[in-house]
Amino acid sequence: QVQLVESGGGLVQAGGSLRLSCVASGNIFRINAMAWYRQAPGKQRELVAAITSAGSTNYDDSVKGRFTISRTNAKKTVYLQMNSLKPEDTAVYYCNADITTPYRGNDYWGQGTQVTVSS
Repeated sequence: QVQLVESGGGLVQAGGSLRLSCVASGNIFRINAMAWYRQAPGKQRELVAAITSAGSTNYDDSVKGRFTISRTNAKKTVYLQMNSLKPEDTAVYYCNADITTPYRGNDYWGQGTQVTVSS
């Protein structure tokens, strides 16, 4: 069984920084793309940033230049470094990964971590 566990959320003042981590565990054959999504109250879940297994990245326009996604394949971990945080970044942040097990490929989600940015 595959699990994704996020950590690093919290409360921070506007202009501050946080670093989110997400570790994958279980019977994993290969981790393909990994991504961070977020969902603010009353809004749909949206893609924040994504990274391929080769390290190519993609960002939502609202976070370009402020957030950096990275991964360590050996540790099965993806990170989201968030700088210059704004109140509108407040949301539950979810880790997502396209993972191939010995039996099938599937899309997995973490449980989410709350990020709150105060003004």
